[in-house]
Amino acid sequence: MSKSNTNVKSVLITGCSDGGIGSALAISFAQRGLLVFATTRCISSMSKLENLPNVRLLTLDISNATQIREAVEVVKKETGGRLDYLVNNAGLGRFMPLLDEPEELLEAKEIFDINVWAQLNVSQAFAPLLIEAKGTIVYISSLAGQTNVPWIGVYAASKRAAEILFDTLRLELAPFGVKVTSVISSPVTSLGLTHTEKWVMPEDSLYDEIREKYTKTVGGDDGSPRMDTNEYAEVVVKRVLAGGGAKFWAGANAGILKFVLAWMPTFIMVCMTRVT
Repeated sequence: MSKSNTNVKSVLITGCSDGGIGSALAISFAQRGLLVFATTRCISSMSKLENLPNVRLLTLDISNATQIREAVEVVKKETGGRLDYLVNNAGLGRFMPLLDEPEELLEAKEIFDINVWAQLNVSQAFAPLLIEAKGTIVYISSLAGQTNVPWIGVYAASKRAAEILFDTLRLELAPFGVKVTSVISSPVTSLGLTHTEKWVMPEDSLYDEIREKYTKTVGGDDGSPRMDTNEYAEVVVKRVLAGGGAKFWAGANAGILKFVLAWMPTFIMVCMTRVT
């Protein structure tokens, strides 16, 4: 254990592959002097972080209990048993009409395993370190968990389910001085939109007539504005370090979307998101 590291605030971030939100968050935290534990399933995918002096790269598949325990031990050794911030960012996306999900629902179940249960497993494992530091858990959520739009039903359900878990965890950790903050993320430019090979609509889909529109939406070519990943990270890190609160919004048109979803009648939202 480095003696100096016991006096430096620390953060562990999941899902830090190059080009994604996690990587940008790691850089932003590091620039502010925090000791950053950046994690992903493969260390070689974090090349943008490897030369930063106060960033430690760790292998962590959040669905792997052994790797979670190993990450906890590394952090414990480096910080003297404390962790100030845990950022649950890693997750899986999913575009697919609900009626086109394969009968076994294997992909859908994997989404819940990663986006819900793995988030809880990681939070449970690091809870003792967070309690010691009276730290903060940050859950990177999504606009998808706040509304209903076509094609992302499974993903949206997983994000909403995770939000409920973290809302509850906020209450359960409060007696120990640990805060839980959820970040509702509106569209951001991220590598998540580049891995679309599993999201191809089946040949016999009921929605074949709108296949072209679906394909554009899946690829991010739907005309929606997206905030630059680095800009998003700056917004999030500033808010988190300032206290964050229970929830806040970040991303393209975040303020407008928050207002619209709070006040727009449901029937108008249904008309706006109709499958045509």
